[in-house]
Parts: sequence; structure tokens; C-alpha cells
Amino acid sequence: MTEWNAFTVDITDHVAQVTLIGPGKGNAMGRDFWRELPLIFAELDGDPQVRAVVLAAAGKHFSFGLDLAEMGGDFLPLMADRALAGPRSRFHTTVKSMQAAVTAVADSRVPVVAAVQGWCIGGGVDLIAAADIRYASADAKFSVREAKIGIVADIGSLQRLPAIIGEGHLRELAYTGKDIDAARAAQINLVNEVVSDAETALAAAQRTARDIAANPPLVVQGVKDVLDRERAGVVADGLRYVAAWNAAFLPSDDLTEGISAVFEKRPPNFTGE
Repeated sequence: MTEWNAFTVDITDHVAQVTLIGPGKGNAMGRDFWRELPLIFAELDGDPQVRAVVLAAAGKHFSFGLDLAEMGGDFLPLMADRALAGPRSRFHTTVKSMQAAVTAVADSRVPVVAAVQGWCIGGGVDLIAAADIRYASADAKFSVREAKIGIVADIGSLQRLPAIIGEGHLRELAYTGKDIDAARAAQINLVNEVVSDAETALAAAQRTARDIAANPPLVVQGVKDVLDRERAGVVADGLRYVAAWNAAFLPSDDLTEGISAVFEKRPPNFTGE
């Protein structure tokens, strides 16, 4: 396997473990993350020995989501020239590329089992929504937080979570940007099970992945393909729509205010402009 900056990849007994390792604080998702994730899953998809994937994270937290310090520059041309087609088109391309990175997880030919500990925010929720099965430690906390910084979530949560947690729960999370704990996440079926700590969550994910890998690989792949078939078109259409929507309507005073408030560690003051 290739050496990666934002991940480690280990394969043992037909199970690949893909682990987020940063390099940003809290495994924040910077340029290395978005570039490397689809390449990793392409390599795993091309390896016939891989029958299941465990998606994990190093450290106290799964992911703080998008690395605004590193990726915020992608918003600046859009904000500075909000009436021009060029910056909008380039931003649209960036969003589609990021969507494709997470879709590579959802489209994995083998099942993906996620183990979550600590914070799982924004892009972190996008990522685990692309997994097939999710386990969480008791200290895990989840947030579809994009609305709090003036962004419509556009990497997959709004498209994949309805089938996982239902429309009502998703609307509550996406409209409010509220945080929920692991117990609430289990109650709404965002996670399959809550266990005591991060080590136990990872062990549960590995155990399930090994159980999957022990079954006939083509049958497992067939089950996944059949289950994914019904919603694949709906998800793809939704991703196309939100990428175009954000390229058209994302530039706003509220977006500037939301990002500024994050860096200044203060509550935002949104005006609807």
C-alpha cells in the first residue's frame, strides 16, 4: 500500500483498517484528506483479498470536520467576486471533488464499518453516513453543524441520512446544527450500538468486519449492491443539486460572519444577507 499523510491503512485477514490520523487537530479534513480518501478506496477496491473495511480514527476524536484553516481559502474567491461565473464554477468543481471522495467510501465494493469516538462533526458525519455500519463509544458526540457557519451541508449527509435516521431526525439536526450524544445517536439509529470506550468501539467494528469477511465475498458484495441500488440515483441527484445550489447561493455576508465567528471563538450574528 502507498504511504499516506492523512491516513494509515493496514490489511489483516481480509479486513482493511483505514485510520484517520490528521494531520490537522482532531483529524480535521484538509487537502490531504480529500485527495487521499478516494485513492485509498480505489486501491482497496482493486485488492481481491479485501473483504471488509474498518474506518477508524486516531486520538480522542473521530473528526472535527472540514479544516477551515486550511480549506477556507477555497471560499475567498467566491466571496470576493460573488457575481462572477469563474469563481462559482471553480467552487462547484471543488465541491464535486469532495463529494466524490466520500462517495468512494459509499461505493466501496465491500462493506465499511465505522468506529467513532469523541467529536464527529460536519464532514465527519458525512463520512460515517457513507459507511454501512457504525459503532460509537459512550463519549461520542455528533453534529451536522454546517448551518451554524452559513453553509448548506453538501458532501452527503443530507442525501444519505434520510435512509439511516429518517427525515424528521435529519431535519432537526440540519436545521439546528445541534450536538447530540451517543445515546441519542443510537436512539435515532445513527449508530448501530454504543459501547463503553474508543477501544471497545474499534474492537466491535473489527469483530463485525471479520464476521463479514468470513462469508462468501461475492455474496456479500451482491447484498451490498442490491441494498445500495434503490437509493443510489436519489443520492447522486441530491449531490448534484446541492453542489449547484451552493455554487449559486452560498456567497453571503452570513457565510463570512459564520467563518469569522469560528476563528474568533464567538457566537455569530446572522442577518440573512
